Amino acid sequence: MSVLHDAARMAPLLWHSLTGARRIGRLGNVFLLESDSEAARETFATALAMLAVCPQPEADGSPCGHCRFCRQLEAGVYPELYHLWPVGKKYQIQVGDRDNPEPNTARYFENCFFLTSTSGASRKIGIIHEVDRMGDEAQNALLKTWEEPPPESLMILTTGNPSSLLPTTRSRCQRLQIRENHVTYCFAGQEELCRLLGRLFTAAPGDMLTAEAVAADLVAAAGALKDRAEATVAAAWEERLKGAAELDPALVKRLEKQQESAAAGAYMRERSNFLSAIHTTAAELFLLASGAAPDTLANPELICLPEGGATPDTERAARFLRAAEELLFNLRFNVAEELALRHFALQANAPAE
Repeated sequence: MSVLHDAARMAPLLWHSLTGARRIGRLGNVFLLESDSEAARETFATALAMLAVCPQPEADGSPCGHCRFCRQLEAGVYPELYHLWPVGKKYQIQVGDRDNPEPNTARYFENCFFLTSTSGASRKIGIIHEVDRMGDEAQNALLKTWEEPPPESLMILTTGNPSSLLPTTRSRCQRLQIRENHVTYCFAGQEELCRLLGRLFTAAPGDMLTAEAVAADLVAAAGALKDRAEATVAAAWEERLKGAAELDPALVKRLEKQQESAAAGAYMRERSNFLSAIHTTAAELFLLASGAAPDTLANPELICLPEGGATPDTERAARFLRAAEELLFNLRFNVAEELALRHFALQANAPAE
């Protein structure tokens, strides 16, 4: 019941409208779920799937939360649940070969909805995670399916950047918006990253020994992101795979492929958060140096400076921010990550000109 409780809590009016639509048999088939919170997107997508599938809804239309299908969806082992994630170094959802599409591509995902179901599940559910990472060709490949979805199906497209989608994609979906207007950083190694940035910022300008030491630690922290992401996904999927083994061996193989894709996606999200946190920390240090009160910062938890220290120097903070912006710029052009991080540390600690 926790997923349903969280969904009702984060968007009560929206959830009330959806349960009402289910109650009168008017729930749609294709939704675009927009939120600046990844956790909100994942939670609400699961709750929406439960709402569509539950065969024993409450009087107000909300799912019961305890039937077989509700429990399977919450555990992630519903036999007709299909996921599509961005993968690869470019972190993209590929369109796939037209005649023999590869797993975890748009066309493979589409084909799953036209296969005869043998599981006894009442409805096929598809969730496309971070659909903004789907290129124009992949979106166009699914437009017909979104316009005329197969019977007894539900597709949920999730995104934190809806403006990057094709207008034709947005027009084929019912749009659900859950806004928090705040980025919450929560990734493995966050405290260590904040400590390293604080150490780099407070080091004496031109202290190359400290800059080199911090650079080495930043490179190590970035290198650990992939292993941590894979371990986190493996732990999260362990019970799901065990539950699937009791249902259908074919489901296990599909889930293993999905776990692999989820791990790749989790790493890219962790890396994105890691780099974003560097830039946000630099920006907030500049705000502090410019006279902003600490309690007005959007992410004060990222600031890790010695207690009782002097107010950050404006010129130093501006140099630190420029170095962070240059880091993001360099990585856009496939500069080696280790080289870019070392360059950032040295530039952030460079003496005043």
